[in-house]
Amino acid sequence: MPQKGPDDARRGRGGRGGGRPRRQQRPVRDEARNAAYDVLRAVDERDAYANLLLPALIRERRLSGRDAGLATELAYGTLRGLGTYDEIIAACSDRPPEDLDPPLLDAIRIGAHQLLRTRVPAHAAVGTTVDLVRLRIGTGPSRYANAVLRKVATRSLDDWLPIVAPDPDDDPIGNLAVSYSHPRWIVSALRDALAAARPDKDEALFRETAALLEADNERPRVALVARPGRSTVAELAEAGAVPAAYSPYAAYLTEGDPASVPAVAEGRAAVQDEASQLVALALTRVPLEGRDERWFDMCAGPGGKAGLLDAVAAGEGARLLAADVQYHRARLVWRTTRDAKVIVADGTRPVWRPASFDRIMLDAPCTGLGALRRRPEARWRRDPASVPDLAGLQRALLDEALRAVRPGGVVAYVTCSPHVAETAAVVEDSLARHADAEALDAPAHLPEVPGLGPGPYARFWPHRHGTDAMFLALLRRRP
Repeated sequence: MPQKGPDDARRGRGGRGGGRPRRQQRPVRDEARNAAYDVLRAVDERDAYANLLLPALIRERRLSGRDAGLATELAYGTLRGLGTYDEIIAACSDRPPEDLDPPLLDAIRIGAHQLLRTRVPAHAAVGTTVDLVRLRIGTGPSRYANAVLRKVATRSLDDWLPIVAPDPDDDPIGNLAVSYSHPRWIVSALRDALAAARPDKDEALFRETAALLEADNERPRVALVARPGRSTVAELAEAGAVPAAYSPYAAYLTEGDPASVPAVAEGRAAVQDEASQLVALALTRVPLEGRDERWFDMCAGPGGKAGLLDAVAAGEGARLLAADVQYHRARLVWRTTRDAKVIVADGTRPVWRPASFDRIMLDAPCTGLGALRRRPEARWRRDPASVPDLAGLQRALLDEALRAVRPGGVVAYVTCSPHVAETAAVVEDSLARHADAEALDAPAHLPEVPGLGPGPYARFWPHRHGTDAMFLALLRRRP
């Protein structure tokens, strides 16, 4: 039914000027906010990946400039912050978030993000969200969204957090989980990973854990790799990228589409996190006695490290073999490498002979807790129950890698997770079973990078290095 204003109501009762009631104006469709809303719904309903879906929606709906930027900020920002926003929404609603209709909850989350973490004026944040709900869900839910968001708007984020987050003295993990929008189990895992390389365990550890969680919520820079012998950092700099601090092959793109960089478009450079480059570089720096011509990337898909190792190997007179258990991932590796031989193979069921390789990269499947800033929905999908199974797979792969490397050769064990159960625990368990293997001092092979820890393992962190959180162990099989 159309809504009547006061004058219309009087006229409807027989007053003067008995014209027809004015119809409520239909809200204008805001394409940027609708795109963000559609991403959140797809993530919830069909486990879509935001970083794959959003660019497609932006192209499909021809969003550009400010609209594309707004859609990106609202989609990624809301997904990162929804743990915090749900606590605030609960304080402003007569129903807990889990009892709200999921489409309505997602829309309110988008409104809360605008109110609490953007410069969108409060009236615009509330009004556009109410319009979105009215257009996509209905008039009744739009009134509910309006009431909740008006309460959210009464305080800033800094004022809300002491109200909705547990006291840090009573529940430090809970305080960090709400304040920085991470599940409790992930906060605990990240704190424990930091503690493994820290002498102090109290207030300083709490502060560094907070810094790490805050870095997880920041949009990562786009790192490019100039594959040696095929491109240079100078060439990337001419295209507008800024040389990186640590990797000699890295540069950061400050704006624009990486595909518009000629070297990237031609496959001579690629998008690759700086830590991912550095762990591959560390593997190539370990001095070997004797033969050094057979390199192996054991779990190579989708091909970032393989692409760099392939280029370095070509310059060193070596040849890379790259394997992945999934055909489509092996195809991606084939596309990103030039000289490597690529096969579909299961690392736990080797088709290669023992002691065949001089250098092995084992970038093991993991929880991906070190790359949460790149995949904003991932923190809400990961399940702590998956860690033991993954650790079992990681042990099996590392056992096979240590059998596949020749005496005197080296294995790089890498994960994009800092979880202790996936990193040091896996390595130490494997070393206990392989008396002929030893851990090398990984930080010593990356002397240009500070803050990697005391060794023998190297740990990269978003808040220290501006990279993904990545773990590296270098293991030599004794001659």
